[in-house]
Amino acid sequence: MTQTGAARRVVVTGSGVVTSIGTTVPEFWAGCRESKVGVGPLFGFPLDDLKINIAAQIRDFDHKARLKGAKRDKIIVHADRYSWFAAAAAEEAVKQAGLTVPFENGYRSACIIGSGAGGLVTFETAYRDLFIHNKRATHPLTLLRIIGSSASAHVGIEYGVKGPTFATCSACSTAAHAIGLGRDFIKNGLVDVAIVGASESVINYGTMKAWQAMHVLSPQGCFPFAKKRNGTVLGEGAGILVLESEEHAKKRGAKILAELLGFGMTSDSKDMVNPDIEGPSEAMRLALVDAKLEPSKIDYLNAHGTATTINDRNETNAIKRVFGDHAKKLAISSTKSMHGHPLGAGGGIEAVACLKAMEEQWVPPTVGLDEPDPDCDLDYVPNVGREQKVTYTMSNSFAFGGLNAVLVFGPAPT
Repeated sequence: MTQTGAARRVVVTGSGVVTSIGTTVPEFWAGCRESKVGVGPLFGFPLDDLKINIAAQIRDFDHKARLKGAKRDKIIVHADRYSWFAAAAAEEAVKQAGLTVPFENGYRSACIIGSGAGGLVTFETAYRDLFIHNKRATHPLTLLRIIGSSASAHVGIEYGVKGPTFATCSACSTAAHAIGLGRDFIKNGLVDVAIVGASESVINYGTMKAWQAMHVLSPQGCFPFAKKRNGTVLGEGAGILVLESEEHAKKRGAKILAELLGFGMTSDSKDMVNPDIEGPSEAMRLALVDAKLEPSKIDYLNAHGTATTINDRNETNAIKRVFGDHAKKLAISSTKSMHGHPLGAGGGIEAVACLKAMEEQWVPPTVGLDEPDPDCDLDYVPNVGREQKVTYTMSNSFAFGGLNAVLVFGPAPT
C-alpha cells in the first residue's frame, strides 16, 4: 500500500439501494417511514412442494428501463439479476456523489461489491434447461452471470475503475466487509474513491428448499426480537456506498453525507450455525475503538436482527455486554422486519438506513414487535419509527460461520 503520513479520514458521498420496500434510497426511506413490509407470496418460479411460500422479493423492477443509462458496460442488461441490482444501486450512489464518469483517475479508485451467493438464479435456470427441459446447451453468458465477482466487474467497467476490483463473500456480513475494506484502502492511501457494498438475488426453488431444510425460515413473516418470532424471511436487493478520502471529496466540492469512523471484524471460530456472544461483542468493541468513541456516544444501532430465536437473544446479550448501562438508552431496530433478510446485501442496505437516520434525525422501526421476547428487553423501536437526535450510528452484520462485521458512522467532518 502507498501510505503517506497519517491515516486519512474516509467519508461517504453517495448511497444507493434496491429493496423490496423501495428501489431507490428515497423510496426505501419512505417505506421505512411508513413501516412498509415487503414480504409477500413467492412468485417467478414453480413452487411445487415448497412449504415456505413467502419472501421479500422485488417486484416490478424493469432492468432495461433502470439501466438504460449505462454507457460503457455493453452487456449489463444481459447479466444476472444480482448484477442488475448492484448496477442500479451503484448508479444512484455515483450520481449522488457527483463524480465524473468515467472516473478521472481509474487507478486511484476501487470497486468492491460482494455477494453471498452470486448468480444462483442463473444456476437454477441453466440446470432446469439442461436436466428438465433437455436442452443441449445453456445461455452463452451463463458462466459470466454466475460468477460472484460479476457485479463488481460490471460496475467497475461502467465507471472506469482500474484499481482493486473484486467481490467479498462472507454470507450475511458480505456488504459490511466490502465497505470496511474499501475504507481501509482509502484510509491507507491505496485509492481515493471506492464503490462498495453488496448485492443478492437468490430466491428460487433450490434456494428455498435448502433454507427450508435448515428450519430457519418463517411461514408467517420476519418479526425480530418478538416473542412470536419463528424464523427469518429471505429477501433480495443491493446496498452501495461511494466512499472517498476527505481531502478528495472536499477538493471537488462534494456534499459529504457522513464519515465512516469505525470498522470491526471478528470470527466466532466455534460453530457454523449457532452464533456466539463473544465474537459479535468484540466486533462492536473494535469498531468503537477504531472510531475513538465511547459506547455512550452511539445514538442508533441497526441490529442484525434476523428473527431467529437464538440470533436475536445472543445479539441482545452482546449489545448489553458492550454498551453496559447505555444499552437501555440506545435506540435499536431491525429493518429486516420490513425488507426481509437480503443475505450478503443486508449490511449495505442497513448502512444506508444508518445514514438516513443521521440525516433526518429519525430512527426506523422494528415492525411486528407487538410483544417482545422477555430475553430481548432493549428499546427495539417497536412498529413505528421516531424522531430523535442521531449523531453516531452503528450497523451490525453477523453471518453463518460466525463471521462478524460492524460499521460506525458519524457526522461529516467540519
